[in-house]
Amino acid sequence: MPKVLQDFLGYAIYFWANEQGEPPHVHVSKGKQTAGATKFWIRREGVELAHNDGQIPAKDLRKIETYLLLNQDTILAAWFRFFNM
Repeated sequence: MPKVLQDFLGYAIYFWANEQGEPPHVHVSKGKQTAGATKFWIRREGVELAHNDGQIPAKDLRKIETYLLLNQDTILAAWFRFFNM
């Protein structure tokens, strides 16, 4: 079951509940959450695109990456709270 964090430009930004073994990251998809979504790693040093399986256009990827970077502290706090870390 995904945990939706935010909706930005019509894209859902969320965690999957069964990915506790991976480093902090978010999935991004247009509209509803899907298993084949785009993934961004969220690190203290910044944000990195892991893959764009959701085929989000480059102009939107840049906006989403900027949004994630501006909110990375909040996202990391939500990750650790959600996964009880």
